[in-house]
Amino acid sequence: VTGGSGFIGSHLVKKLLRETNVKVFNLDKLSYASRLNRIEKNLNSNKYHLLNVDLYNSIETKKAIQFSNPDLVFHLAAESHVDKSIAGPKKFLESNVIGTFNLLEELLLHWRSLSESRKSYFRFLHVSTDEVFGSINDNAFFTEQTRYDPRSPYSATKAASDHLVRSWNNTYGIPAIITNSCNNFGPFQFPEKLIPVIISRCLSNKSIPLYGDGKYVRDWIYVEDHIDALLKVMLEGKIGDSYCIGGKQLKTNEEVVNIVCNLLDVYKKDNSPHIRFKKHINDRPGHDRRYAIDNKKISNELQWTTKYNFNEAIDLTVRWYLDNPEWLHQSI
Repeated sequence: VTGGSGFIGSHLVKKLLRETNVKVFNLDKLSYASRLNRIEKNLNSNKYHLLNVDLYNSIETKKAIQFSNPDLVFHLAAESHVDKSIAGPKKFLESNVIGTFNLLEELLLHWRSLSESRKSYFRFLHVSTDEVFGSINDNAFFTEQTRYDPRSPYSATKAASDHLVRSWNNTYGIPAIITNSCNNFGPFQFPEKLIPVIISRCLSNKSIPLYGDGKYVRDWIYVEDHIDALLKVMLEGKIGDSYCIGGKQLKTNEEVVNIVCNLLDVYKKDNSPHIRFKKHINDRPGHDRRYAIDNKKISNELQWTTKYNFNEAIDLTVRWYLDNPEWLHQSI
C-alpha cells in the first residue's frame, strides 16, 4: 500500500490487517499529512511493515519493491490538496507524476520476474479522483467514458498519473486497474480538509471560510465505503478497466457547513449557534462547479454499493472529532 499512513490508506491498511491474513507493506514518505497513529499500535507487527519511502526517489522505490516482493499493490500515495497545488505545483508533479512513473517502472520489472502462477494473480490498483474529469453540468454525471478535463495542478497531475497507468497496461501488459473516487470523509482526516476545518474553526471560535457563493457541489462518500469498493475492484475488477466510485450524496459546500454546524449545536450546545462562524471569502482560481459520479458500472459488474448514508456517516464523523480534539490541533 503506497501512502498507507494517509487518510484513506490508513483505513485500508487497518482493514487488511484486521480482516485478512495478508502481509502489508506500507510505503509512505511520511509527509506533513501522514500520521503513524492512524494505524493501531496493537496490530500484529509480523503482518505489518512500514517502509519510509519517497516514490520520487527511484532508488528508494526500487529497494522497497525488491524488499516487499508484492502480489497486490494499492497505489494511494499522492499530494491531494488543491489549494496547495495552486500555491506550489512542482511538488504535485514530483509526487503524483514522477512518483507514479518510478513505481510503474519498478513494478514492471518485478512483475516480469514473477513465476507464471504469481503473475496470473498480480494486480496493481491505481487510486485516483473524480477531479480529473473537471466540472460537470447540472443533472449530468461522470462515468468511465467521461473525457478528462482537469482544471487545477492537482487534478492535472492525477490525470497524468492515470494516463501513465493506462499506457503501462496497454503497452507493457502490467495488470492495472484505475479507480476514480469522489470526496472522502471520516475519522482521521487531516485538518486541512473541509469537514475537519469546519469542526476545528467552530471549536476555536474562528470563521469558517466558504469559497465564493458556497454552491459548489461535491459527491461525498464515507471512507469505509470507499475502502470496500477498492477491495472489490482489486479482487474482482477487470484488468485494464477503470471504475468510478461515488457516494450518490450530492451536497453543496454550504450544505455541508450547515449540516456540520447543526450537529455541533446538538453536541456542543453551549457554543451554539455555530452557523454564526460561516464566512464567504473570495473564490479560488479554477474552482470546479460540480462533481457527481454515476455508480452503475461498479454496482452492476461488481455488486458494490455504499453501506452508509451521508447523515449517518457525518454524525459518526463529527462525534469522532469531538472525542479526539487533539487531532484537529495538528499543524497543516
